[in-house]
Amino acid sequence: MYLLKYFKELTVNPKNAYVLKGLILQLAIQGKLTTNWRKENSDIEPASELLDRIKKEKEKLVKEKKIRKEKVLPKIAKEETSYEIPKSWVWCRMGDLFSMSTGKGYKKSEYSLSGIKLFQIANVSFGQTSWDTTIYLPDNYASKYPEEVINEGDLVMALNRPLLKNKLKVAVLDVNDGPSIIYQRVGKFNFHLNNMSNWMLNYLQSPFFIDWLSEQVRGINIPFVNQTKLYQHITVLPPLEEQKEIVNVVETLFKEVEQLEQLTVQRIGLKEDFVTSALQQLTTNNVNQEWRFLQDHFKPFFNETSNIKKLRETVLQLAVQGKLTRSWRESHPELVSGSHHANELLKRIQKEKAQLIKDHKIKKEKPLPPITQEEIPYELPEGWVWCRLGIVTDIIAGASFKSGDFNETGGVKCIKITNAGVRNFVETDDFLPKGFNDLYPNYLIKEGDLILALTRPYIKDGLKISICPPTYNNSLLNQRVASIRSMTNNIYHPYIFTFIQSPKVLNYYKSKFDGKSQQPNMKMGDITDLLISIPPKEEQKVIVQKVNALTALCDILERELQQSQEHSEKLMHSCLREVFEGKREVCV
Repeated sequence: MYLLKYFKELTVNPKNAYVLKGLILQLAIQGKLTTNWRKENSDIEPASELLDRIKKEKEKLVKEKKIRKEKVLPKIAKEETSYEIPKSWVWCRMGDLFSMSTGKGYKKSEYSLSGIKLFQIANVSFGQTSWDTTIYLPDNYASKYPEEVINEGDLVMALNRPLLKNKLKVAVLDVNDGPSIIYQRVGKFNFHLNNMSNWMLNYLQSPFFIDWLSEQVRGINIPFVNQTKLYQHITVLPPLEEQKEIVNVVETLFKEVEQLEQLTVQRIGLKEDFVTSALQQLTTNNVNQEWRFLQDHFKPFFNETSNIKKLRETVLQLAVQGKLTRSWRESHPELVSGSHHANELLKRIQKEKAQLIKDHKIKKEKPLPPITQEEIPYELPEGWVWCRLGIVTDIIAGASFKSGDFNETGGVKCIKITNAGVRNFVETDDFLPKGFNDLYPNYLIKEGDLILALTRPYIKDGLKISICPPTYNNSLLNQRVASIRSMTNNIYHPYIFTFIQSPKVLNYYKSKFDGKSQQPNMKMGDITDLLISIPPKEEQKVIVQKVNALTALCDILERELQQSQEHSEKLMHSCLREVFEGKREVCV
């Protein structure tokens, strides 16, 4: 098939395999997969004669009282048909081709330990059956309710909750499924002449039918489809022999798509294994050597979202462990010892904070707990020290402004929890009245402050922490948001931002809150007590520079991945257009 030529390119976006299968079914029900077959089999019985024979058989069964007489279905107007079909095909109503049996609502008291299986909605999946749980009814129920018995080759469909994520719960039973008895709201297709289960299965799974069905489903708590609507649906009927050929062609193409899809899954899995191993080597071995090895493999291996995320996390973790700046320290020993040692840095910071408290510029805080040996997660390079975040920063929680205080006409900008995104500040237009900055001076935020969400503080991508931009300088801080600010020049504030984004910090907070509350809430102590590794000041700057450069590389890789996926989507749409507009022959 024409599209399969491009499948390796198309599978950059994994959902294209599902789209391809939908296209195959769509082409199948339009007769476009069997064009060559019809040319070679022009003498077969047309579908119009098959339909006449089905109608006569139905009348005979009604006369013999084997099936009920149903309401006459309305004739099909030409404007009701949806697309051109081959000359040997016909349009008809579904009710012309089959009637439907539905099961009873059996009580638990009727269940037995063995006997005939009960086929419930849970047993029908998307094109196949599922027997995770098996319930039995007594053997004599098969003769008691013969019209509800299903066997190998029968077509069944869920009438309650028939659709899930645009897929239909419908299947043809195989040898392991029957005999069974259908439960209530499971529909069994009874064909009046020839068994057309496999052809109808393809039709029912096509995008054309599913789009129609999604508009017919009713009910909010338990969505359902009405049997009358199914009977009235306008469908296509190919000649019987062509139905068989279509089923064979679809099965062949599906197998080919699935093989290619499996290769794609294996390729992605292998890449993820390589990336995990390579990044592990990076964190444990010689960073420079492993980094040079990784650089040679950026393009082929870092083209999956999950792998780029792992790379970004590894860069951050290496940075705060001092592994990105090992060579720099060896080249600048004078900048990591003596007065530059982080111990000396902390002494100067504590002296400055004491003066700020004396000058009433910041509040005096409670003493922070001493650091225990058990808390230290890894060994630090020479010149670094561990300390509590509250020692090197001033941390402010927001004020409880009332909803009635806010207005849309301007005033003082207010930073809310919604502004704290993962790495990136989220712009909003929330204002408090003019003069509130004078009323609440202790809650004013400065450009460069770190804004941290205190409620639901993290998602799978990381902590909700970002830098306050210049446009929000002198904004007021709302409740459930915290500001982290460096009060001294002895700390390079962007390093604090880098550290708090590192994976170990995220894992620390997850372990602290996960499973304990549906809505995690940080307290001030959860921030002030956080353990942070402090390098000499000049090294802090070098770390941030390296992280920014490598993060920019991750951004480039993500953009290239997005462009590649967009190219894949455009190629898919282009292929679809060429096939449907007849610019490409559909051949198998």
